[in-house]
Amino acid sequence: MKWEAYEELGSYVRQRRKEFDQITEDRKKQLSRLAKAIGQDLDLECSADLIFICTHNSRRSHMGQLWALVAAYEYEIIGIRSFSGGTEATAFNPRAVQALLKAGMDIEQRDEASNPEYLVYLPGHEDGIRVFSKRYEDPPNPTNKFIAVMTCSAADEACPVVTGASSRHTITYEDPKDFDGTPEETKAYDERSEQIAREMIYLFSLI
Repeated sequence: MKWEAYEELGSYVRQRRKEFDQITEDRKKQLSRLAKAIGQDLDLECSADLIFICTHNSRRSHMGQLWALVAAYEYEIIGIRSFSGGTEATAFNPRAVQALLKAGMDIEQRDEASNPEYLVYLPGHEDGIRVFSKRYEDPPNPTNKFIAVMTCSAADEACPVVTGASSRHTITYEDPKDFDGTPEETKAYDERSEQIAREMIYLFSLI
């Protein structure tokens, strides 16, 4: 079966597929434009590179990167490569990691550095995806002919031009960081993961 080794993740994906009516029409138009750009790259190159960009590459951009890969697997879209980066490097926030673990992703922390590296195991990526905070132009990210997806308004405003990008799309999300240290912290991260998953799954349903 498709999700046999990732039953919890598969269940999470199926639930998000039932929630497309929660996406506003304006948002669907933005996602449709991004889907068209991805489809054009797949038609021309048989592949498409995405870089999800936010200021610190700590929360929303990582979620976008990983949920895009899950969504591509769900719809059996071959040739999608997904990355993330920031205008500066910090660390993949452990609260975001916990939200993704709760959703059913298999994530292994590899070291205890201030900017630790993680391996994320997803269906279709059983060797693991290296995940750590980096600037959008840093390795292993592609440096040209990629689609830039701006996931936060600060990075969107700071980078009116993303060097090397073939197209640039603004799909911003509210920062769960605003709830750090409050009773609403866990709920905020879970809701952001759900929203990004829902919208990436909707996006790839259009391709």
